[in-house]
Amino acid sequence: MEVYHTIAEIRNFVREQKITGNSVGFVPTMGYLHQGHLTLMEEARKENDIVVVSIFVNPTQFGPDEDYGEYPRDLSRDVELATGVGVDVVFSPQTEEIYLPNSATTVEVEGLTNHLCGATREGHFTGVCTIVSKLFNIINPDRAYFGQKDAQQVLVIKRMVKDLNFDIDIVTVPIVREKDGLAISSRNKYLGQDEREAALVLYQALQIAQNLIGSGERDRDIIKQQLVERIDREPLAEIDYVDIVNQNNLEEAEEIKGEILIALAVYIGKTRLIDNLMLEVDK
Repeated sequence: MEVYHTIAEIRNFVREQKITGNSVGFVPTMGYLHQGHLTLMEEARKENDIVVVSIFVNPTQFGPDEDYGEYPRDLSRDVELATGVGVDVVFSPQTEEIYLPNSATTVEVEGLTNHLCGATREGHFTGVCTIVSKLFNIINPDRAYFGQKDAQQVLVIKRMVKDLNFDIDIVTVPIVREKDGLAISSRNKYLGQDEREAALVLYQALQIAQNLIGSGERDRDIIKQQLVERIDREPLAEIDYVDIVNQNNLEEAEEIKGEILIALAVYIGKTRLIDNLMLEVDK
């Protein structure tokens, strides 16, 4: 395992690998790794000769009142975990290495970012697209791996890759959950014992939606109302959004049919959690 902190080091490493014909899989992360991240790395390990992981808490995707300063960081722990699943290289730069002083260029994907998290976190996806495009340009991987928990992010990145002609395959890996259903997230660390129990309401609400659709319900307003009512019964929960949209364009689904995404963002105490369910629904 190697740990590089500069762009020159990681570029030289990847260039040498490609000269010898090795394929490169890339997993971008903000660190404080959990099983969800490790699953992405394991998938990358299966499909590539070399696996590169970035660990960088990207300041430009946090809003002014969000948790950039408090976001958990533990590089030595992360390196140990990444080593355990066969990662070859960790790229962990300082902010000044990535963002030049007075940098004037950003990357924005229009349309898709107007919905869900983009509607409530102004500028978030501009920060995401900018850092991911920078990392793609620096590392030049053959494949990059993203988790389905961030369903909107995956769709936005795929569109960016297509629009900007990146020669990179985007691989989506299913949500990894705890035994009780809670979607694994670095932010789960913030939850106290009561909040951890309360956080199960996201998964429980999604199960209600799945059961309603499975039993034949096709009225989106009824389904959405049931989700909202379940979340509202949890005293520690405050809804950011609950929506049922088309998987391909994130537009509100007027009918429950075809490829549907049911997406939630809920504050449990001060911690904002997201979860989603993807379904293919016959009329």
